Amino acid sequence: MTLQELSRCYEEAAVPLRERLRELRYLLAAAEDPEEIWHYKRRIAELTPMLTQMNELAELTAHYYDRGYYRDEKYTL
Repeated sequence: MTLQELSRCYEEAAVPLRERLRELRYLLAAAEDPEEIWHYKRRIAELTPMLTQMNELAELTAHYYDRGYYRDEKYTL
């Protein structure tokens, strides 16, 4: 598997996360019960870093071998 193919896999894996976050935000806006609100906020807080990391890795793997591409220090050895 090439890094370009891996990049597409990260992009595809991010789609359900993005949809779930959208759904949770909609439910949060409609929620009135404090326990439900806490649950939705907690789940959003758990999923947001996952989506961010998937987006960062998709970008990194898509352009890893491009000349002049600045790589984030977070993902270098």
